[in-house]
Amino acid sequence: MIAAAAIGVVAGIFSGLLGIGGGALFVPALTILLGHDQVGAEATSLLAIVPVALVGSWRQHGYGNLRMHDAAVLGLLSIAGVVAGVALANALPERALRIAFALLLLNVARQLLGRGLAGRRRRLAA
Repeated sequence: MIAAAAIGVVAGIFSGLLGIGGGALFVPALTILLGHDQVGAEATSLLAIVPVALVGSWRQHGYGNLRMHDAAVLGLLSIAGVVAGVALANALPERALRIAFALLLLNVARQLLGRGLAGRRRRLAA
């Protein structure tokens, strides 16, 4: 439990610095370092989002940035997404989930590289 919490803190720091979702670091860390299966690691990562989303929503509501109707619609639709995602994750072989997650990570890396190169080009042009 302590190792998972430490991984979560480190993944949170690096994902905040890089501007990516923490799951992109948390899920591989859980599978590689702690030996979790892919489904368990993804489920743990998604469950960890709940308190963060609640605190973030509460803070943004305090700033007047939260539209309650939109938040309620998004929350209700996310329940349907969770049910569909669980059904799909349970239906697919673990290898397929690992490959799909690896492809997602490659896409995140491509986007980060693209943003970094675009920023560099802007700085050189200025």
